[in-house]
Amino acid sequence: MDSAGLLQIALYLVILTALTPVLGGYMARVFGAGPAPLDRVLGPVERGLYRLCGVDPAREQHWTHYAASLLAFNLLGLLALYGLLRLQHGLPLNPADMSAVAPDLAFNTAVSFTTNTNWQAYSGEAALGYLVQMTGLTVQNFVSAATGIAVLVALIRGFARRGTRTVGNFWVDLVRGTLYLLLPLSIVLALFLVWQGVPQNFDAYVTAQTLEGGQQVIAQGPAASQIAIKQIGSNGGGFFGVNSAHPYENPTPATNLVEMLFLLALAAGLTDTFGRMVGDRRQGWAIFAAMGVMLVIGIGVATWAESATNPALIAAGVDGLGGNMEGKEVRFGVANSALWAVATTAASNGSVNAMHDSFMPLGGMVPMVNMMLGEVVFGGVGAGLYGMMIFVLLAVFIAGLMVGRTPEYLGKKIEAKEIKLAMIAALTVPFGVLGLSALTLVVPAAAASIQDAGPHGLSEVLYAYASGTGNNGSAFGGFGANTPFHNTALAVAMLFGRFLVILPVLAIAGTLAAKKTLPASAGTFPTHGPLFVGLLIGVVLIVGGLTFFPALSLGPIVEHLLMTQGISFTGAPQ
Repeated sequence: MDSAGLLQIALYLVILTALTPVLGGYMARVFGAGPAPLDRVLGPVERGLYRLCGVDPAREQHWTHYAASLLAFNLLGLLALYGLLRLQHGLPLNPADMSAVAPDLAFNTAVSFTTNTNWQAYSGEAALGYLVQMTGLTVQNFVSAATGIAVLVALIRGFARRGTRTVGNFWVDLVRGTLYLLLPLSIVLALFLVWQGVPQNFDAYVTAQTLEGGQQVIAQGPAASQIAIKQIGSNGGGFFGVNSAHPYENPTPATNLVEMLFLLALAAGLTDTFGRMVGDRRQGWAIFAAMGVMLVIGIGVATWAESATNPALIAAGVDGLGGNMEGKEVRFGVANSALWAVATTAASNGSVNAMHDSFMPLGGMVPMVNMMLGEVVFGGVGAGLYGMMIFVLLAVFIAGLMVGRTPEYLGKKIEAKEIKLAMIAALTVPFGVLGLSALTLVVPAAAASIQDAGPHGLSEVLYAYASGTGNNGSAFGGFGANTPFHNTALAVAMLFGRFLVILPVLAIAGTLAAKKTLPASAGTFPTHGPLFVGLLIGVVLIVGGLTFFPALSLGPIVEHLLMTQGISFTGAPQ
Protein backbone atom coordinates (compact mmCIF):
# COMPACT_ATOMS: atom_id res chain seq x y z
CA MET A 1 0.00 0.00 0.00
CA ASP A 2 1.47 3.33 -1.08
CA SER A 3 1.08 6.69 0.64
CA ALA A 4 -1.50 7.84 -1.91
CA GLY A 5 -3.79 4.94 -1.00
CA LEU A 6 -3.44 5.63 2.72
CA LEU A 7 -4.19 9.31 2.12
CA GLN A 8 -7.36 8.44 0.21
CA ILE A 9 -8.58 6.20 3.03
CA ALA A 10 -7.76 8.85 5.65
CA LEU A 11 -9.55 11.54 3.64
CA TYR A 12 -12.61 9.33 3.37
CA LEU A 13 -12.76 8.74 7.13
CA VAL A 14 -12.27 12.44 7.94
CA ILE A 15 -15.07 13.55 5.60
CA LEU A 16 -17.39 10.83 6.92
CA THR A 17 -16.79 11.96 10.50
CA ALA A 18 -17.31 15.64 9.59
CA LEU A 19 -20.63 14.86 7.89
CA THR A 20 -21.98 12.96 10.90
CA PRO A 21 -23.10 15.91 13.08
CA VAL A 22 -24.38 17.82 10.04
CA LEU A 23 -26.64 15.02 8.84
CA GLY A 24 -27.40 13.95 12.39
CA GLY A 25 -28.70 17.37 13.34
CA TYR A 26 -30.80 17.58 10.19
CA MET A 27 -32.41 14.18 10.76
CA ALA A 28 -33.11 15.00 14.41
CA ARG A 29 -35.14 17.99 13.20
CA VAL A 30 -36.95 15.88 10.59
CA PHE A 31 -38.10 13.27 13.13
CA GLY A 32 -38.33 15.43 16.23
CA ALA A 33 -41.13 17.69 17.38
CA GLY A 34 -41.96 20.83 15.44
CA PRO A 35 -41.64 21.71 11.77
CA ALA A 36 -38.98 19.98 9.71
CA PRO A 37 -36.42 21.75 7.54
CA LEU A 38 -37.85 22.59 4.11
CA ASP A 39 -41.34 22.64 5.68
CA ARG A 40 -42.32 25.80 3.79
CA VAL A 41 -41.68 24.02 0.51
CA LEU A 42 -42.57 20.42 1.30
CA GLY A 43 -45.08 20.93 4.12
CA PRO A 44 -48.09 21.30 1.77
CA VAL A 45 -47.02 18.12 -0.06
CA GLU A 46 -46.73 16.23 3.22
CA ARG A 47 -50.13 17.36 4.46
CA GLY A 48 -51.67 16.60 1.08
CA LEU A 49 -50.35 13.04 1.23
CA TYR A 50 -51.91 12.54 4.66
CA ARG A 51 -55.28 13.78 3.43
CA LEU A 52 -55.07 11.62 0.32
CA CYS A 53 -54.29 8.49 2.35
CA GLY A 54 -56.65 9.24 5.24
CA VAL A 55 -53.84 9.45 7.80
CA ASP A 56 -54.16 11.53 10.95
CA PRO A 57 -50.57 12.63 11.64
CA ALA A 58 -51.40 13.55 15.24
CA ARG A 59 -52.61 10.04 16.07
CA GLU A 60 -49.77 7.90 17.38
CA GLN A 61 -49.64 4.09 17.39
CA HIS A 62 -48.90 1.35 19.89
CA TRP A 63 -45.95 -0.72 18.77
CA THR A 64 -48.24 -3.53 17.59
CA HIS A 65 -50.20 -1.14 15.36
CA TYR A 66 -46.95 0.41 14.15
CA ALA A 67 -45.68 -3.07 13.22
CA ALA A 68 -48.95 -4.04 11.53
CA SER A 69 -48.87 -0.89 9.39
CA LEU A 70 -45.25 -1.58 8.45
CA LEU A 71 -45.91 -5.20 7.49
CA ALA A 72 -49.02 -4.33 5.46
CA PHE A 73 -47.22 -1.60 3.56
CA ASN A 74 -44.25 -3.81 2.75
CA LEU A 75 -46.45 -6.72 1.70
CA LEU A 76 -48.34 -4.52 -0.75
CA GLY A 77 -45.05 -3.18 -2.11
CA LEU A 78 -43.73 -6.71 -2.58
CA LEU A 79 -46.85 -7.80 -4.47
CA ALA A 80 -46.81 -4.69 -6.66
CA LEU A 81 -43.17 -5.20 -7.61
CA TYR A 82 -43.74 -8.90 -8.30
CA GLY A 83 -46.59 -7.95 -10.63
CA LEU A 84 -44.45 -5.43 -12.52
CA LEU A 85 -41.72 -8.02 -13.03
CA ARG A 86 -44.12 -10.69 -14.27
CA LEU A 87 -45.95 -8.29 -16.62
CA GLN A 88 -42.85 -6.51 -17.92
CA HIS A 89 -43.19 -7.83 -21.49
CA GLY A 90 -46.44 -5.87 -21.90
CA LEU A 91 -45.35 -2.62 -20.27
CA PRO A 92 -44.13 0.56 -21.99
CA LEU A 93 -40.62 2.06 -21.72
CA ASN A 94 -39.07 -1.26 -22.63
CA PRO A 95 -36.91 -0.38 -25.67
CA ALA A 96 -34.89 -3.61 -25.53
CA ASP A 97 -38.09 -5.73 -25.46
CA MET A 98 -37.25 -7.43 -22.18
CA SER A 99 -39.40 -10.48 -21.50
CA ALA A 100 -41.33 -11.23 -18.32
CA VAL A 101 -39.16 -12.27 -15.40
CA ALA A 102 -39.46 -15.94 -14.41
CA PRO A 103 -41.67 -16.59 -11.35
CA ASP A 104 -38.90 -17.70 -8.98
CA LEU A 105 -36.58 -14.86 -10.01
CA ALA A 106 -39.43 -12.33 -9.81
CA PHE A 107 -40.23 -13.52 -6.28
CA ASN A 108 -36.58 -13.30 -5.28
CA THR A 109 -36.21 -9.81 -6.77
CA ALA A 110 -39.44 -8.50 -5.25
CA VAL A 111 -38.43 -9.74 -1.81
CA SER A 112 -34.90 -8.43 -2.33
CA PHE A 113 -35.88 -4.84 -3.02
CA THR A 114 -38.70 -4.78 -0.48
CA THR A 115 -36.31 -5.86 2.28
CA ASN A 116 -33.63 -3.31 1.30
CA THR A 117 -31.35 -6.19 0.28
CA ASN A 118 -31.19 -5.55 -3.47
CA TRP A 119 -29.66 -8.95 -4.18
CA GLN A 120 -29.61 -9.37 -7.95
CA ALA A 121 -29.50 -12.81 -9.55
CA TYR A 122 -29.70 -11.12 -12.96
CA SER A 123 -27.93 -8.40 -14.94
CA GLY A 124 -29.98 -5.21 -14.86
CA GLU A 125 -29.41 -4.02 -18.42
CA ALA A 126 -30.12 -7.51 -19.79
CA ALA A 127 -33.25 -8.29 -17.79
CA LEU A 128 -35.26 -5.18 -16.87
CA GLY A 129 -36.90 -2.39 -18.83
CA TYR A 130 -36.90 1.25 -17.85
CA LEU A 131 -40.41 1.32 -16.35
CA VAL A 132 -39.68 -1.59 -14.01
CA GLN A 133 -36.34 -0.06 -13.03
CA MET A 134 -38.04 3.24 -12.14
CA THR A 135 -41.49 2.40 -10.76
CA GLY A 136 -40.46 -0.92 -9.27
CA LEU A 137 -36.86 -0.96 -8.10
CA THR A 138 -36.23 2.75 -7.56
CA VAL A 139 -39.49 3.25 -5.63
CA GLN A 140 -38.64 0.34 -3.35
CA ASN A 141 -35.17 1.83 -2.86
CA PHE A 142 -36.86 4.86 -1.31
CA VAL A 143 -39.54 3.21 0.80
CA SER A 144 -37.45 0.28 2.06
CA ALA A 145 -34.81 2.73 3.28
CA ALA A 146 -37.50 4.92 4.84
CA THR A 147 -38.92 1.84 6.57
CA GLY A 148 -35.57 1.10 8.22
CA ILE A 149 -35.26 4.69 9.41
CA ALA A 150 -38.82 4.59 10.76
CA VAL A 151 -38.09 1.50 12.86
CA LEU A 152 -35.00 3.16 14.32
CA VAL A 153 -36.90 6.36 15.13
CA ALA A 154 -39.57 4.31 16.92
CA LEU A 155 -36.84 2.60 18.97
CA ILE A 156 -35.25 5.94 19.85
CA ARG A 157 -38.62 7.18 21.08
CA GLY A 158 -38.81 4.07 23.25
CA PHE A 159 -35.60 5.14 24.98
CA ALA A 160 -36.54 8.82 25.16
CA ARG A 161 -40.15 8.60 26.35
CA ARG A 162 -41.46 7.89 29.82
CA GLY A 163 -44.57 5.92 30.72
CA THR A 164 -46.26 6.07 27.31
CA ARG A 165 -47.93 3.39 25.21
CA THR A 166 -47.07 4.78 21.78
CA VAL A 167 -43.89 4.93 19.68
CA GLY A 168 -45.01 7.30 16.91
CA ASN A 169 -46.93 6.90 13.67
CA PHE A 170 -45.43 4.67 10.97
CA TRP A 171 -47.08 6.56 8.12
CA VAL A 172 -45.74 9.90 9.34
CA ASP A 173 -42.23 8.52 9.83
CA LEU A 174 -42.32 6.89 6.38
CA VAL A 175 -43.48 10.07 4.63
CA ARG A 176 -41.10 12.39 6.46
CA GLY A 177 -38.12 10.11 5.89
CA THR A 178 -38.85 9.94 2.19
CA LEU A 179 -39.96 13.50 1.58
CA TYR A 180 -37.57 15.53 3.73
CA LEU A 181 -34.51 13.30 3.71
CA LEU A 182 -34.12 10.70 0.96
CA LEU A 183 -35.76 12.59 -1.90
CA PRO A 184 -33.86 15.92 -1.61
CA LEU A 185 -30.50 14.18 -1.17
CA SER A 186 -31.20 11.88 -4.10
CA ILE A 187 -32.05 14.78 -6.39
CA VAL A 188 -28.80 16.54 -5.51
CA LEU A 189 -26.71 13.38 -5.96
CA ALA A 190 -28.44 12.43 -9.21
CA LEU A 191 -27.68 15.86 -10.69
CA PHE A 192 -24.06 15.49 -9.61
CA LEU A 193 -23.86 12.06 -11.26
CA VAL A 194 -25.37 13.36 -14.51
CA TRP A 195 -22.79 16.14 -14.48
CA GLN A 196 -20.06 13.53 -14.11
CA GLY A 197 -21.32 11.49 -17.06
CA VAL A 198 -23.87 9.00 -15.70
CA PRO A 199 -26.76 8.58 -18.20
CA GLN A 200 -30.29 9.66 -17.37
CA ASN A 201 -32.39 9.09 -20.47
CA PHE A 202 -35.00 6.90 -22.16
CA ASP A 203 -32.89 6.24 -25.26
CA ALA A 204 -32.74 2.90 -27.01
CA TYR A 205 -29.62 0.81 -26.58
CA VAL A 206 -26.77 1.86 -28.86
CA THR A 207 -24.92 -0.61 -31.10
CA ALA A 208 -21.29 0.45 -31.55
CA GLN A 209 -18.69 -0.81 -34.00
CA THR A 210 -15.49 -1.91 -32.26
CA LEU A 211 -11.95 -1.46 -33.56
CA GLU A 212 -11.74 -5.22 -34.13
CA GLY A 213 -14.73 -5.05 -36.46
CA GLY A 214 -17.24 -6.52 -34.05
CA GLN A 215 -20.34 -5.00 -32.49
CA GLN A 216 -21.04 -4.01 -28.91
CA VAL A 217 -24.41 -3.10 -27.45
CA ILE A 218 -24.16 -0.15 -25.05
CA ALA A 219 -27.05 0.04 -22.60
CA GLN A 220 -28.77 3.34 -21.81
CA GLY A 221 -31.52 4.37 -19.43
CA PRO A 222 -32.47 6.44 -16.38
CA ALA A 223 -29.46 5.28 -14.38
CA ALA A 224 -28.43 8.35 -12.35
CA SER A 225 -31.68 8.58 -10.39
CA GLN A 226 -31.51 4.94 -9.33
CA ILE A 227 -27.80 5.04 -8.50
CA ALA A 228 -28.33 8.07 -6.25
CA ILE A 229 -30.89 6.40 -4.01
CA LYS A 230 -29.12 3.04 -4.11
CA GLN A 231 -26.17 4.67 -2.33
CA ILE A 232 -28.05 7.09 -0.08
CA GLY A 233 -30.59 4.50 1.07
CA SER A 234 -28.00 1.70 1.52
CA ASN A 235 -29.83 -0.30 -1.12
CA GLY A 236 -27.10 -1.28 -3.55
CA GLY A 237 -28.93 -2.72 -6.54
CA GLY A 238 -27.07 -1.71 -9.68
CA PHE A 239 -28.72 -0.41 -12.84
CA PHE A 240 -26.07 -2.37 -14.73
CA GLY A 241 -24.89 -5.89 -14.01
CA VAL A 242 -21.38 -5.09 -12.81
CA ASN A 243 -22.71 -2.37 -10.55
CA SER A 244 -20.37 0.48 -9.63
CA ALA A 245 -17.50 -1.09 -11.54
CA HIS A 246 -19.41 0.00 -14.68
CA PRO A 247 -18.20 3.33 -16.11
CA TYR A 248 -21.82 4.44 -16.55
CA GLU A 249 -22.53 3.95 -12.84
CA ASN A 250 -19.20 5.20 -11.53
CA PRO A 251 -17.31 7.10 -14.24
CA THR A 252 -14.80 9.29 -12.36
CA PRO A 253 -12.70 9.45 -9.17
CA ALA A 254 -15.13 12.09 -7.90
CA THR A 255 -18.15 9.80 -8.29
CA ASN A 256 -16.23 6.99 -6.65
CA LEU A 257 -15.51 9.10 -3.56
CA VAL A 258 -19.00 10.58 -3.30
CA GLU A 259 -20.74 7.25 -3.81
CA MET A 260 -18.53 5.67 -1.15
CA LEU A 261 -19.34 8.49 1.26
CA PHE A 262 -23.06 8.00 0.83
CA LEU A 263 -22.64 4.30 1.54
CA LEU A 264 -22.24 5.24 5.20
CA ALA A 265 -23.16 8.93 5.53
CA LEU A 266 -26.77 8.60 6.71
CA ALA A 267 -26.04 5.55 8.86
CA ALA A 268 -23.21 7.42 10.58
CA GLY A 269 -25.33 10.55 10.94
CA LEU A 270 -28.09 8.58 12.65
CA THR A 271 -25.78 7.89 15.59
CA ASP A 272 -25.73 11.63 16.25
CA THR A 273 -29.49 11.78 15.67
CA PHE A 274 -29.87 9.13 18.37
CA GLY A 275 -27.82 11.16 20.83
CA ARG A 276 -29.76 14.34 20.13
CA MET A 277 -33.18 12.68 20.44
CA VAL A 278 -32.39 10.95 23.76
CA GLY A 279 -30.94 14.17 25.14
CA ASP A 280 -27.30 13.10 25.46
CA ARG A 281 -25.13 13.40 22.36
CA ARG A 282 -22.30 11.59 24.11
CA GLN A 283 -24.32 8.37 23.80
CA GLY A 284 -24.46 8.75 20.04
CA TRP A 285 -20.77 9.48 19.75
CA ALA A 286 -19.93 6.44 21.89
CA ILE A 287 -21.78 4.22 19.44
CA PHE A 288 -20.14 6.05 16.53
CA ALA A 289 -16.74 5.36 18.13
CA ALA A 290 -17.45 1.63 18.50
CA MET A 291 -18.61 1.41 14.90
CA GLY A 292 -15.69 3.52 13.69
CA VAL A 293 -13.06 1.35 15.40
CA MET A 294 -14.47 -1.80 13.81
CA LEU A 295 -14.65 -0.07 10.43
CA VAL A 296 -11.01 0.98 10.60
CA ILE A 297 -9.94 -2.53 11.62
CA GLY A 298 -11.84 -4.01 8.68
CA ILE A 299 -10.37 -1.51 6.23
CA GLY A 300 -6.89 -2.21 7.58
CA VAL A 301 -7.16 -5.99 7.24
CA ALA A 302 -8.73 -5.89 3.78
CA THR A 303 -6.24 -3.34 2.45
CA TRP A 304 -3.29 -5.30 3.87
CA ALA A 305 -4.57 -8.54 2.34
CA GLU A 306 -5.21 -7.01 -1.08
CA SER A 307 -1.88 -5.18 -1.11
CA ALA A 308 -0.04 -8.50 -0.85
CA THR A 309 1.05 -10.52 -3.86
CA ASN A 310 -0.60 -13.85 -4.45
CA PRO A 311 1.96 -16.58 -3.57
CA ALA A 312 1.05 -18.39 -6.78
CA LEU A 313 2.32 -15.41 -8.76
CA ILE A 314 5.53 -15.29 -6.75
CA ALA A 315 6.10 -18.99 -7.42
CA ALA A 316 5.59 -18.32 -11.12
CA GLY A 317 8.16 -15.51 -11.04
CA VAL A 318 5.60 -12.75 -11.67
CA ASP A 319 6.20 -9.31 -10.17
CA GLY A 320 3.15 -8.44 -8.09
CA LEU A 321 4.19 -5.11 -6.60
CA GLY A 322 0.79 -3.63 -7.37
CA GLY A 323 -0.96 -6.10 -5.07
CA ASN A 324 -3.87 -8.33 -5.98
CA MET A 325 -5.48 -6.63 -8.99
CA GLU A 326 -7.59 -9.58 -10.14
CA GLY A 327 -11.23 -8.52 -10.38
CA LYS A 328 -10.43 -4.85 -9.76
CA GLU A 329 -10.73 -1.79 -11.94
CA VAL A 330 -7.25 -0.40 -12.70
CA ARG A 331 -8.65 3.13 -12.37
CA PHE A 332 -9.59 2.47 -8.73
CA GLY A 333 -6.70 0.27 -7.60
CA VAL A 334 -6.31 -1.65 -4.37
CA ALA A 335 -7.07 1.11 -1.84
CA ASN A 336 -10.41 2.23 -3.29
CA SER A 337 -11.48 -1.34 -4.05
CA ALA A 338 -10.77 -2.57 -0.52
CA LEU A 339 -12.32 0.55 1.02
CA TRP A 340 -15.50 0.17 -1.02
CA ALA A 341 -15.76 -3.56 -0.22
CA VAL A 342 -15.54 -2.92 3.52
CA ALA A 343 -17.85 0.10 3.48
CA THR A 344 -20.54 -1.56 1.38
CA THR A 345 -20.71 -4.59 3.69
CA ALA A 346 -20.38 -2.51 6.84
CA ALA A 347 -23.48 -0.81 5.47
CA SER A 348 -26.23 -3.10 4.21
CA ASN A 349 -25.60 -1.64 0.77
CA GLY A 350 -24.13 -4.37 -1.40
CA SER A 351 -22.99 -2.22 -4.31
CA VAL A 352 -19.50 -3.10 -5.53
CA ASN A 353 -16.71 -1.53 -7.58
CA ALA A 354 -14.63 -4.74 -7.60
CA MET A 355 -15.43 -8.44 -7.62
CA HIS A 356 -15.22 -9.83 -4.08
CA ASP A 357 -14.85 -13.36 -5.42
CA SER A 358 -11.38 -12.36 -6.67
CA PHE A 359 -10.19 -10.95 -3.35
CA MET A 360 -7.50 -12.75 -1.38
CA PRO A 361 -9.00 -15.15 1.19
CA LEU A 362 -8.61 -12.81 4.17
CA GLY A 363 -9.54 -9.78 2.07
CA GLY A 364 -12.78 -11.51 1.08
CA MET A 365 -13.37 -12.63 4.66
CA VAL A 366 -13.68 -9.05 5.94
CA PRO A 367 -16.84 -8.24 3.94
CA MET A 368 -18.22 -11.64 4.95
CA VAL A 369 -17.60 -10.97 8.64
CA ASN A 370 -19.21 -7.54 8.36
CA MET A 371 -22.40 -9.19 7.15
CA MET A 372 -22.24 -12.03 9.68
CA LEU A 373 -22.07 -9.52 12.53
CA GLY A 374 -25.46 -8.24 11.41
CA GLU A 375 -24.03 -5.25 9.54
CA VAL A 376 -23.88 -3.16 12.69
CA VAL A 377 -20.68 -1.32 11.70
CA PHE A 378 -22.86 1.68 10.78
CA GLY A 379 -25.01 -0.68 8.72
CA GLY A 380 -27.98 0.24 6.58
CA VAL A 381 -29.87 3.47 7.17
CA GLY A 382 -31.76 2.81 10.38
CA ALA A 383 -31.20 -0.95 10.26
CA GLY A 384 -27.54 -0.74 11.25
CA LEU A 385 -28.17 1.34 14.35
CA TYR A 386 -31.18 -0.60 15.59
CA GLY A 387 -29.10 -3.76 15.03
CA MET A 388 -26.28 -2.25 17.08
CA MET A 389 -28.77 -1.34 19.82
CA ILE A 390 -29.41 -5.07 20.22
CA PHE A 391 -25.72 -5.47 21.07
CA VAL A 392 -25.90 -2.40 23.32
CA LEU A 393 -28.63 -4.09 25.37
CA LEU A 394 -26.57 -7.28 25.55
CA ALA A 395 -23.49 -5.29 26.58
CA VAL A 396 -25.23 -3.51 29.46
CA PHE A 397 -26.82 -6.81 30.49
CA ILE A 398 -23.38 -8.44 30.67
CA ALA A 399 -22.03 -5.43 32.55
CA GLY A 400 -24.89 -5.76 35.03
CA LEU A 401 -24.09 -9.44 35.58
CA MET A 402 -20.46 -8.52 36.29
CA VAL A 403 -21.36 -6.19 39.14
CA GLY A 404 -24.53 -7.89 40.34
CA ARG A 405 -26.83 -4.99 39.45
CA THR A 406 -29.95 -4.72 37.29
CA PRO A 407 -28.67 -3.37 33.97
CA GLU A 408 -29.78 0.09 32.87
CA TYR A 409 -29.41 2.08 29.70
CA LEU A 410 -30.41 5.73 29.43
CA GLY A 411 -32.25 5.40 32.70
CA LYS A 412 -34.37 2.44 31.58
CA LYS A 413 -34.04 -0.92 33.35
CA ILE A 414 -33.15 -3.68 30.91
CA GLU A 415 -35.04 -6.72 32.13
CA ALA A 416 -35.67 -10.30 31.02
CA LYS A 417 -38.28 -9.37 28.41
CA GLU A 418 -35.95 -6.99 26.55
CA ILE A 419 -33.07 -9.49 26.62
CA LYS A 420 -35.26 -12.29 25.28
CA LEU A 421 -36.41 -10.08 22.43
CA ALA A 422 -32.83 -8.98 21.78
CA MET A 423 -31.70 -12.61 21.59
CA ILE A 424 -34.44 -13.45 19.07
CA ALA A 425 -33.13 -10.66 16.85
CA ALA A 426 -29.48 -11.63 17.43
CA LEU A 427 -30.07 -15.29 16.51
CA THR A 428 -31.77 -14.49 13.21
CA VAL A 429 -28.54 -14.00 11.27
CA PRO A 430 -26.89 -17.27 12.43
CA PHE A 431 -30.07 -19.17 11.65
CA GLY A 432 -30.24 -17.83 8.11
CA VAL A 433 -26.51 -18.03 7.33
CA LEU A 434 -25.54 -21.34 8.89
CA GLY A 435 -28.84 -23.15 8.49
CA LEU A 436 -29.41 -22.36 4.82
CA SER A 437 -25.71 -22.77 3.96
CA ALA A 438 -25.80 -26.26 5.48
CA LEU A 439 -28.92 -27.06 3.48
CA THR A 440 -27.21 -25.89 0.30
CA LEU A 441 -24.26 -28.19 0.90
CA VAL A 442 -26.38 -31.32 1.39
CA VAL A 443 -28.89 -30.80 -1.44
CA PRO A 444 -27.20 -31.85 -4.71
CA ALA A 445 -29.23 -29.48 -6.90
CA ALA A 446 -28.28 -26.57 -4.63
CA ALA A 447 -24.61 -27.53 -4.32
CA ALA A 448 -24.34 -27.57 -8.12
CA SER A 449 -24.37 -23.74 -8.00
CA ILE A 450 -20.95 -23.69 -6.33
CA GLN A 451 -18.31 -22.71 -8.88
CA ASP A 452 -15.04 -23.50 -7.10
CA ALA A 453 -13.66 -26.55 -5.36
CA GLY A 454 -12.24 -26.59 -1.85
CA PRO A 455 -12.67 -23.96 0.87
CA HIS A 456 -13.39 -21.18 -1.62
CA GLY A 457 -16.53 -23.01 -2.67
CA LEU A 458 -17.69 -22.99 0.96
CA SER A 459 -16.90 -19.28 1.13
CA GLU A 460 -19.18 -18.69 -1.88
CA VAL A 461 -22.09 -20.34 -0.07
CA LEU A 462 -21.44 -18.62 3.25
CA TYR A 463 -21.11 -15.25 1.53
CA ALA A 464 -24.37 -15.67 -0.39
CA TYR A 465 -26.47 -16.50 2.65
CA ALA A 466 -24.72 -13.95 4.84
CA SER A 467 -25.54 -11.38 2.17
CA GLY A 468 -29.17 -12.48 1.96
CA THR A 469 -29.83 -12.77 5.70
CA GLY A 470 -27.91 -9.57 6.41
CA ASN A 471 -29.94 -7.73 3.75
CA ASN A 472 -26.74 -6.72 1.99
CA GLY A 473 -27.04 -7.91 -1.60
CA SER A 474 -23.40 -8.21 -2.66
CA ALA A 475 -22.12 -11.59 -3.83
CA PHE A 476 -19.10 -13.70 -4.58
CA GLY A 477 -19.37 -13.54 -8.36
CA GLY A 478 -18.83 -17.25 -9.01
CA PHE A 479 -21.91 -18.48 -7.15
CA GLY A 480 -24.73 -19.47 -9.53
CA ALA A 481 -27.67 -18.12 -7.55
CA ASN A 482 -30.29 -17.92 -10.31
CA THR A 483 -31.90 -21.30 -9.71
CA PRO A 484 -35.34 -22.08 -8.25
CA PHE A 485 -33.76 -23.42 -5.06
CA HIS A 486 -31.51 -20.45 -4.35
CA ASN A 487 -34.00 -17.84 -5.53
CA THR A 488 -36.49 -19.24 -3.03
CA ALA A 489 -34.04 -19.95 -0.18
CA LEU A 490 -32.39 -16.55 -0.48
CA ALA A 491 -35.80 -14.87 -0.49
CA VAL A 492 -36.63 -16.67 2.76
CA ALA A 493 -33.27 -15.58 4.21
CA MET A 494 -33.96 -11.97 3.24
CA LEU A 495 -37.44 -11.98 4.78
CA PHE A 496 -36.14 -13.52 8.01
CA GLY A 497 -33.18 -11.16 8.17
CA ARG A 498 -35.42 -8.13 7.77
CA PHE A 499 -38.65 -8.75 9.62
CA LEU A 500 -37.52 -11.19 12.34
CA VAL A 501 -35.26 -8.37 13.49
CA ILE A 502 -37.72 -5.50 12.98
CA LEU A 503 -40.52 -7.10 15.03
CA PRO A 504 -38.43 -7.72 18.19
CA VAL A 505 -36.94 -4.22 17.86
CA LEU A 506 -40.40 -2.64 17.75
CA ALA A 507 -41.48 -4.78 20.71
CA ILE A 508 -38.45 -3.52 22.64
CA ALA A 509 -39.39 0.03 21.69
CA GLY A 510 -42.87 -0.52 23.09
CA THR A 511 -41.70 -2.00 26.39
CA LEU A 512 -39.10 0.74 26.90
CA ALA A 513 -41.53 3.56 26.12
CA ALA A 514 -43.85 2.30 28.86
CA LYS A 515 -41.11 2.41 31.52
CA LYS A 516 -40.25 5.27 33.83
CA THR A 517 -36.77 6.76 33.71
CA LEU A 518 -34.58 6.14 36.71
CA PRO A 519 -32.14 8.85 37.88
CA ALA A 520 -28.46 8.03 37.57
CA SER A 521 -26.72 6.92 40.75
CA ALA A 522 -23.24 5.97 41.92
CA GLY A 523 -23.89 2.42 40.74
CA THR A 524 -24.98 3.38 37.24
CA PHE A 525 -22.68 2.04 34.55
CA PRO A 526 -21.67 4.97 32.30
CA THR A 527 -22.40 4.20 28.66
CA HIS A 528 -20.69 7.13 26.99
CA GLY A 529 -17.01 6.51 27.76
CA PRO A 530 -14.13 4.42 26.43
CA LEU A 531 -14.86 1.52 28.81
CA PHE A 532 -18.33 1.04 27.37
CA VAL A 533 -17.05 1.47 23.81
CA GLY A 534 -14.53 -1.32 24.42
CA LEU A 535 -17.17 -3.54 26.03
CA LEU A 536 -19.55 -3.01 23.13
CA ILE A 537 -16.88 -3.86 20.54
CA GLY A 538 -15.97 -6.95 22.56
CA VAL A 539 -19.56 -8.16 22.73
CA VAL A 540 -20.06 -7.72 18.98
CA LEU A 541 -16.84 -9.52 18.09
CA ILE A 542 -17.18 -12.31 20.67
CA VAL A 543 -20.78 -13.09 19.78
CA GLY A 544 -19.88 -13.10 16.08
CA GLY A 545 -16.68 -15.04 16.68
CA LEU A 546 -18.29 -17.76 18.75
CA THR A 547 -21.06 -18.14 16.19
CA PHE A 548 -19.21 -18.05 12.90
CA PHE A 549 -15.54 -18.83 13.60
CA PRO A 550 -15.89 -22.58 12.94
CA ALA A 551 -17.43 -21.92 9.51
CA LEU A 552 -14.85 -19.24 8.68
CA SER A 553 -12.09 -21.64 9.71
CA LEU A 554 -13.23 -24.11 7.07
CA GLY A 555 -13.58 -21.39 4.44
CA PRO A 556 -11.38 -18.30 4.03
CA ILE A 557 -9.02 -19.00 6.94
CA VAL A 558 -7.98 -22.47 5.80
CA GLU A 559 -7.86 -21.20 2.20
CA HIS A 560 -5.36 -18.54 3.28
CA LEU A 561 -3.21 -21.05 5.16
CA LEU A 562 -3.19 -23.47 2.22
CA MET A 563 -2.41 -20.64 -0.19
CA THR A 564 0.69 -19.68 1.78
CA GLN A 565 1.86 -23.28 1.37
CA GLY A 566 1.36 -23.18 -2.39
CA ILE A 567 -1.78 -25.36 -2.32
CA SER A 568 -4.65 -24.25 -4.53
CA PHE A 569 -7.85 -25.76 -5.89
CA THR A 570 -8.87 -25.69 -9.54
CA GLY A 571 -12.02 -26.75 -11.28
CA ALA A 572 -15.53 -27.29 -10.02
CA PRO A 573 -16.25 -29.14 -6.77
CA GLN A 574 -16.71 -32.88 -7.06
